[in-house]
Amino acid sequence: MVKPQPRRAAAVAAGLILIYAVVQFLLTARILDRFYENVLMNIGINVLAAVSLHIVLGLAGQFSIGHAGFLAVGAYTSAVLTQKLDMPFAVALLAGALAALLVGLVVGIPSLRLRGDYLAIVTLGFAEIVRIILLNVEYVGGAAGMQVSHLTSWTALYASVVAAILVTVHFTRSAHGRATLALREDEIAAAAMGVNTTTYKVMAFALSAFFAGLAGGLHAHNFYVIQPSNFGFLKSFEILVFVVLGGIGSLPGAILAATFLTLVSIGLQAYPEVRMILYSLVLILVMLFRPQGLWGTRSITGFFPGFRSEDDGATEETAAEAAAEAGVGLGTGIGTGSTPGQGGAR
Repeated sequence: MVKPQPRRAAAVAAGLILIYAVVQFLLTARILDRFYENVLMNIGINVLAAVSLHIVLGLAGQFSIGHAGFLAVGAYTSAVLTQKLDMPFAVALLAGALAALLVGLVVGIPSLRLRGDYLAIVTLGFAEIVRIILLNVEYVGGAAGMQVSHLTSWTALYASVVAAILVTVHFTRSAHGRATLALREDEIAAAAMGVNTTTYKVMAFALSAFFAGLAGGLHAHNFYVIQPSNFGFLKSFEILVFVVLGGIGSLPGAILAATFLTLVSIGLQAYPEVRMILYSLVLILVMLFRPQGLWGTRSITGFFPGFRSEDDGATEETAAEAAAEAGVGLGTGIGTGSTPGQGGAR
């Protein structure tokens, strides 16, 4: 059972508030100009997108390459609400995320009975369907795109990223999260232990779609104009690279990779002719020398021993074994407790 850690929680909360206050002061005092503010926004949006894909790929082990479709749903839904219906930004942002969640359920319920390449093809097809529909709907500008007011702020972005990370961590450490980890490690074994694999696939898919829609809404209100071409296959591939490069199953790895590659991409803007070549070269070098990803399987608490709890030290227990135990309780009603294991901090 998870033991409360009030001192650790207070320290984390204080750290999060301090980071927000420092950056807000730098932006307000114009110490960070518009260029650096835009860099910060790009990093935050990409981190949020990477966290959303981490849920379905890193935790549930489901290979999705159509994540840009959920970003598009969130982006266009929130943009229509703010620009056409004059809804408040916060309401539009939440509505866009919920619309993506509903679409995730519609796509996920029938398709998540598939595995591997078949699921990847279905998600890719879904993203292309969304893009083609947006190309042919004049109400949202069609191929020319849609003009959107700049409403994304540091406060909204920071709150969204922190909320996504905290929800992901707590979900992973819960009994439901451990059951999700079980099907990632061995779906057949998880099913044999009583885990309803389809239910947990859909749950992970819907939660992932929600945060992807949130990232899409923030993206739409940060770049003034959104077009269907912004949400094509290359966008899905870019988000996939964040998760794979950081280390599949590693939340801090996905965050680190999204930050690193965003900075690399921005740094190479001065060389448009060779930008993608250099970008690809960076990826090749990293994967040659760090095939396990930038972060590997280490947890954040591994670098801060003072913040480790007894549960974080259970390194001998595999995610599959721990999650299978949780699956027994969920599937048979014998047990209801859970203990945060390795998967929660990876």
